[in-house]
Amino acid sequence: MRLVVCVDRDDDLGRKAGIVGPVVGRASVLSAAQRLGVADPGDTDTNAMFAAVQLLDELLRNQDEAEVVVLTGSPKVGLLSDRKVAEQFDRVLKEHPATAAHLVSDGAEDEYLFPIIQSRIRVDGVHRVYVRQSASIESTYYTMVRALKDPKFRAKTVLPFALTLVTLGAAAAAGVIWWGVVALLLLLGVYLVLWTFDVDEAIIDSVRSASSDIRQGSVAFGLGLLALTLAGVGFLEGYNAYIGSPTEEPIARVLDFVHSGLIWWFLAGTIWESGRALRRYLALGRVGPSYPIAMISIVGLGFISYAIVGMIQFLEQLPTPFSLPLIIGGLVLGLALMVTAAVLSQYFKVPGEKELPGDPSSLLG
Repeated sequence: MRLVVCVDRDDDLGRKAGIVGPVVGRASVLSAAQRLGVADPGDTDTNAMFAAVQLLDELLRNQDEAEVVVLTGSPKVGLLSDRKVAEQFDRVLKEHPATAAHLVSDGAEDEYLFPIIQSRIRVDGVHRVYVRQSASIESTYYTMVRALKDPKFRAKTVLPFALTLVTLGAAAAAGVIWWGVVALLLLLGVYLVLWTFDVDEAIIDSVRSASSDIRQGSVAFGLGLLALTLAGVGFLEGYNAYIGSPTEEPIARVLDFVHSGLIWWFLAGTIWESGRALRRYLALGRVGPSYPIAMISIVGLGFISYAIVGMIQFLEQLPTPFSLPLIIGGLVLGLALMVTAAVLSQYFKVPGEKELPGDPSSLLG
């Protein structure tokens, strides 16, 4: 059997037409394409699905056994969308064993997913769909208006601009424009970090899973909440050490901050991973190798962090509770533990265990 695979990486089908992937079968794909076309006539995924059906008909006319499938990702394009596409394709292959695939694409974004397909099945061809448009439709004004209707584009472009206006406007009204510039830089920096690592979507998923855990009385939720509390205590202890430092040297005060908070942060990380392991054990009856590997990594990272702080204090001739042999020993031991964790991870093949539905690990354990 041959599969004609069309990939909707940003899940336009789900966002605009309310269709959950994967969509399998000629009639289902045609219906999905029609619904998406009605919801957004300008979406190129509609043309890609029609092209996939056309290719399916061509294969059937040649007496080939074939089926068409549309895989959907996530509106937040990135790791989450790629993982969803991979999971959907695995399910399709279980239900429809195939020996080869033909891929249909409407642009470069969807083609990022092609290695996922190629890693699971032989690919006999890639078919790209180009939509012919008149020059007037391709005008800059029309293009920008259409783009601004896309929530993804607005989140990437309009939101930073809005943050800039709000922050600078509030600072100007209060007469503290320079503090406004500082706050703006911090806001934009945090926004870029959240956007780069898809933290915003992880936070939304975490709130949902946390709500589910509260209703189910999950112990992991309590451990996760404790871990977050300890992390906050670490920052508070570090701040107290910073303002109470007997020296005015900036580097010494920063090192005091880090030194005071480290123990709390690593304790929070330990409880965090313990909550993950407990959740997995209660659901599956096993913990898996990821927990001991994570514990070894945390302990190793702790030794390395304290050794680095002590080394800087020693080199800067600042007061330090660590002697040079103790610093070197801690650094060597920490590196040895990190290498051990890496070797065990490769041995057990656990770059990251699959999370359970509703797993609070993204926020609370």
